[in-house]
Amino acid sequence: MTHFGLICPATSGHLNTMLPLGKELQKRGHRVTLLGRLDAKPQTLAAGLEFRAIGELEFPSGTIAESLAELGQLSGSAALKYTVNALKYSATVMLREAPAVIKEAGVEALLVDQVTPEGGSVADLLGIPFITICSAVVLNREENIPPYFTTWGYNKTLWGRLRNSLSYQFLSRIVNPITEVINQSRQDWNLPPHANSNGRYSQLAQISQQPAELEFPRQNLPQCFHFTGPYHSPSGREVPAFPFDKLNGKPLIYASLGTIQNRLLPVFKSIAEACNGLDAQLVITLGGSASPEVLQGLPGNPLVVGFAPQLELLQKANLTITHAGMNTTLESLNNGVPMVAIPIANDQPGVAARIAWAGCGEVVPLKRVNVNSLRTAIKKVLTEDSYTKNALRLQEAIQKAGGVSRAVDIIEQAISTGKPVLMKTHK
Repeated sequence: MTHFGLICPATSGHLNTMLPLGKELQKRGHRVTLLGRLDAKPQTLAAGLEFRAIGELEFPSGTIAESLAELGQLSGSAALKYTVNALKYSATVMLREAPAVIKEAGVEALLVDQVTPEGGSVADLLGIPFITICSAVVLNREENIPPYFTTWGYNKTLWGRLRNSLSYQFLSRIVNPITEVINQSRQDWNLPPHANSNGRYSQLAQISQQPAELEFPRQNLPQCFHFTGPYHSPSGREVPAFPFDKLNGKPLIYASLGTIQNRLLPVFKSIAEACNGLDAQLVITLGGSASPEVLQGLPGNPLVVGFAPQLELLQKANLTITHAGMNTTLESLNNGVPMVAIPIANDQPGVAARIAWAGCGEVVPLKRVNVNSLRTAIKKVLTEDSYTKNALRLQEAIQKAGGVSRAVDIIEQAISTGKPVLMKTHK
């Protein structure tokens, strides 16, 4: 059996992807340790996995909450730059401290979240294999695919490719500090520098929790890339109390802007006004951004809570109003629930673009959010059958994709054979 190490950001969206993979590996007899910030320790231990801290001095408990509070005030390019600076600092600490921690723990293979690009270099230094896990939207660059931070649709015309190319050049400049930190460490370790960002990912297996049907048409993914569908599980997740007795049986609209960029209280007010008068019940979860009392007296008297049991509510929902975080998107589709997406930052615009492309929802960019634009989108998704039909089509695709079991099959094959696990065809 193998001792696996998990490397991912200490935020719920990434932990909720990585921990179920670790749990499945553990069930199959492997030893699993999450390596990261102290803020990830409670959720990791609650899932029954081992934990080793990296950067205890730099990242004491509570620093994630502080960072998220700052990030929650930002959107667009400001949020992207803030995120890059945070990732640069995290990468510096990881590259400096992780090799010794991993070696001491006796970890033999790594699962590395795609948004922690330094993880593969640590594995290269230690001479151990690693697998890339795509918990966010697929980040592999390709000329026909718009960058993840845009809401652009798929456009393979010359103009579309040119627009993508210019945006990737902009992105390269923005993330260059991270690239420099990684390549400096690789130089110090006598490892060759990465020629491009795609070179940071595993050559054994790259695994996305998207179903292929939620991705733009790809032509240039490596043969070791696999779409397996989501890994969501209640394991390690707190289930907050919720007044289910206050649900009135009307069609349920569930509104959540996640747990990071969710400090936009005026958006919640606009959502409430937009839903007022509809034959539906609105539930708003603030994701810890504020006390529910702050939004008392909203039009239509929606049910407002600090935190919600999302997996349970989505089983009852008819529509999700979401920031287009990948986890909320996939959890909605896993229940056949169409969406109205309000992307705010980072990869959310890219996820929203895929929601629109797949026909399972409408997109209202943050700058265009007002009562009228939201009401139009909400009514459209609630009343036109195509959105629900496409959400159900994606639900079926998720059920067929294999999920956590197939992902771990791929991981085990790659690590046991030391050879790439190839996918013959891509959608």
